[in-house]
Amino acid sequence: MYASLFFPLYRSAVQHQTMEHNKRSFSPRPQKPSLPLLIGRKPVMEALAGGTAIEKIFLLRTATGEEINAIKQLCRERNIPLSQVPVEKLNNLTKAQHQGVVAYTSLLEYIELQEAISFVVDKGETPLFVLLDGVTDVRNVGAIARSALCCGAQGLILPTSNAASLTEEAIKTSAGALRQIMLCRTPSVAQALDVLRLNGINVLGTNMKGSVPVFEADLTIPSAIVMGAEDTGISKDVIKRADQLIRIPMAKAFDSLNVSVAAGMILYEAAKQRLTQ
Repeated sequence: MYASLFFPLYRSAVQHQTMEHNKRSFSPRPQKPSLPLLIGRKPVMEALAGGTAIEKIFLLRTATGEEINAIKQLCRERNIPLSQVPVEKLNNLTKAQHQGVVAYTSLLEYIELQEAISFVVDKGETPLFVLLDGVTDVRNVGAIARSALCCGAQGLILPTSNAASLTEEAIKTSAGALRQIMLCRTPSVAQALDVLRLNGINVLGTNMKGSVPVFEADLTIPSAIVMGAEDTGISKDVIKRADQLIRIPMAKAFDSLNVSVAAGMILYEAAKQRLTQ
């Protein structure tokens, strides 16, 4: 008797749980906000000619012609990320007739690295920049920008390749800091290092095996802190060319810190040194 009373209740509970699970499993995921698109050769060329800020351009690998050559040249001159992709990629971006060209317009403005350094020096400030070497997660970029602005860094340096696009999600994660800090786009990490060193800015690579604990590094002098990729860290070129390799000492034998957390810790040390000197 008790079993016969219990079974319908049990079956009802299981059915309810199954329905709830199915609801969760099959409910559509919210779409990530995307950047406004420019589609086709002429619209992209007009945007470039008019000075519209472009986040990234996708070109069909086999596309040819004067307009295509002009787009490539302008991308090189203005440090605009350019990806040459198969037609399937472009078709996934838009159903319109794209003529082998699709561009994301930017929500932010960029400045040349040399111009940014000169601006900081002319104001009588000591340069403090953050160079991102392979950081591709937009949320990490946003969080780093937020810490950088709060700790007194004037600029964020972003290579055109192997870097995150600064979408609405990045801006939201930064709490608007990406709209306030100077954003410097460079063709490569190597070229950024050249410009920094020509301007007498000390390059500090972050590395778990760095020889200098972060609190022993002099961060009161003109400095650029290089934060590496989430999985592989800074590149071999940065390890070779950095003036110093710094590390964050750990209390436990655990060698993994999120890149944005590590950046925040190093930037706070820079702020502390500069405020107390």
